[in-house]
Amino acid sequence: MAEFRIEQDALGQIAVPAEQLWGAQTQRALEHFAIGREKFPPEMTEAYALLKKACARANAALGRLDEARARLIESACDEILSGAHAAQFPLPVWISGSGTQFNMNVNEVISNLCCRASGTPLGGKAPVHPNDHANLSQSSNDTFPAATHIAAVLGVTRRLTPALETLRDALAARARDWADIVKIGRTHLQDATPLTLGQEWSGFAALLDDNLERIGDALKGTFRLTTGGTAVGTGVNAPPGFAEAATMEIVALTSHPFVVAPNKFAAQGSHDALVALSGALRVLAGSLKKIADDIRFLACGPRAGIAELILPANEPGSSIMPGKVNPTQVEALTMIALQVSANDVAIGMGGAGGRLQMNAYKPLIAHNLLQSIGLLADGCACFRRHLVEGVRPNAARIAENVERSLALATALVPILGYDKASTLAHHAAANDLSLREAALALDFVSAEDFDRLVDPRKMLGPDRRD
Repeated sequence: MAEFRIEQDALGQIAVPAEQLWGAQTQRALEHFAIGREKFPPEMTEAYALLKKACARANAALGRLDEARARLIESACDEILSGAHAAQFPLPVWISGSGTQFNMNVNEVISNLCCRASGTPLGGKAPVHPNDHANLSQSSNDTFPAATHIAAVLGVTRRLTPALETLRDALAARARDWADIVKIGRTHLQDATPLTLGQEWSGFAALLDDNLERIGDALKGTFRLTTGGTAVGTGVNAPPGFAEAATMEIVALTSHPFVVAPNKFAAQGSHDALVALSGALRVLAGSLKKIADDIRFLACGPRAGIAELILPANEPGSSIMPGKVNPTQVEALTMIALQVSANDVAIGMGGAGGRLQMNAYKPLIAHNLLQSIGLLADGCACFRRHLVEGVRPNAARIAENVERSLALATALVPILGYDKASTLAHHAAANDLSLREAALALDFVSAEDFDRLVDPRKMLGPDRRD
C-alpha cells in the first residue's frame, strides 16, 4: 500500500502520496480534473520556473523576501529547469480557466524542494511557503499569461524559427540548382506558359521568407508581460517597482527583450498577442500545405501521373501493392497544417472569451499555441531532411511535357493574333498533334519561323525574349 502524508489547505485535510513533491492543491486538482490525456507541456513548466526565479530575485531586491528564502527558491527553480522533476507536474490541461492549479503545482513543488534542501518535512511549508513566498507579489491571473508568453517566445526562437530557416534554405538551394530546367507552368491545374523548376521552387522559399517576417512581427506582442498585475491588473499586494524589476530579471534569464505590458487590464482581460501569434502560425501552416501539396501533385505517378519530381523512397507505401512508394512526408506536413489551423480556431475563440478583468481560457490557449509551435518546428525539420534534401527532377518527363504543351501558342499571339493562335491550339488538341505539327498543317507559320518564335526559354521573362 502506498504511503501518504496529510496536508492541510483552506478546504481542510487531504492525503498526498508521501514521495511526491506536489501538495494539497495539486492533489485536489488531480482528483477533480481527471479529464483527457493532455498534460501541461514541459515548456510551461520551464517558463514558470524562470518566472518564479525572476520574481524571487525581484522580491529580494525590493526587500519583500529575505535573501535566504530567495536563494532557496532560486535553487529550487534551477532544479526544475534541469528537468529533474518533470514527473512532479502531472496536471491535465483541462483545469480552471485561470490556470490556478498549475500555478499552485509549481509553487508547491518549489516549497517542497526548499523543505528537502533545508531538512524539514515535505508539506510543512517551511522555510518556504507556496503562497506566502513562492507566490509572493503574484497571482495565477498574471503569472499564467506571463509564463505562456515566455514559453511561446522560447518555442518560436529556439525551435520554430531555426527549423523554418533551414527549410527555407533547403528550398532556396533547390531553386538555385534547378535554375536552368525549363518546365511547363500550370494555372487552374491546366497547362500554362513555361517557367523554370528553379523559379517554381524560389516561390516556395519566398513564401517561408514572408512567414518568418510575419511571425517575427507577431512575436513583438508576446514580449509584453503581465507580471506584477496580480489579481485584476492593479498590482494589489505587489510592491511598487515589482513589475519592472521582475521583468528585467526575466530579460536577464532569457536574453529576450521582454517589457512590462503598458496596460495590464488589457493584457490580463484579453490575450490578443497570443491570438495574433497563433494567426501567424496559421498562415505559415497554409503556406506549408501549399508547398507540400504542390510537390505531391508534381510527383504523382510514377507512370500514370505527372511525375516531374521523384521523391525519396523512405519506406514501403502499401501492405498489398508491391513497389508502391507514397508521399508520406507530404501527408504528415499537411496533417500538421490542418491541426495548426484547428488550434487557431480554438485559440481565437478562447481569446475572444475574456470577461471583465480575466480571460478564463488560459490553459486552452497555452496548450494549443505551444502544440502548434512544436508541430510546425518538427514538421519543417522532417520535411526538409526526408523530402526536400532528397527530391530529384525527372528531366525527361519535364522536357516531354514542355514539348507537348499547347500553352506555347502564347508565343505566337504577337504574330498571329489571339484568335488565330487559339485556333492553332484547339486544332492541335483535337487532332493529337504537337503545336509545331499543327502550325505547319494549317500553314500559319513556316517551320523556321515556328522554331525561332516558339522557344520556351524566351518565355521565361521579359529579359529573355531576344
